[in-house]
Amino acid sequence: MSVLRPFQASDMFKFNNVSLQVSQYNIGFYLHYLSRWPDLCCVQEAPTGRMMGYVTGKAEGQGAEWHGHVTAITVAPEYRRLSLARKMMSLLDYVYRRVRNIMEFWDEEDAFDMRKPLSEDGARRSVRSNGRDIVVSAHDVS
Repeated sequence: MSVLRPFQASDMFKFNNVSLQVSQYNIGFYLHYLSRWPDLCCVQEAPTGRMMGYVTGKAEGQGAEWHGHVTAITVAPEYRRLSLARKMMSLLDYVYRRVRNIMEFWDEEDAFDMRKPLSEDGARRSVRSNGRDIVVSAHDVS
């Protein structure tokens, strides 16, 4: 049993059990997301109040390039394989296409650049169908 609720500023003090890598983002980063896209930031919380995971997202681009972007989705190791990430993504109603692979985004770990075309992009110009074949370095996507 858990609760999926909106992300709050005080949640930034509960990250340690979720991911050791969140230190990449500073407090200002999270506060910016909370103030700009509060509906796209949520937390999965255990009945004890322990953070199980979180997701942060944003909407960006202009015109046909307007799309949704999931910036971070993380589940604490002890709560993985319970479909928590799937539930958090469902909250965002996120359907994505892989736009490109980002090599060594984290320390020797790769990432995917994924996008959701919004209703303004009926022709789906903001996504690529061949994203699995496009590889870039982390330096190319700052």
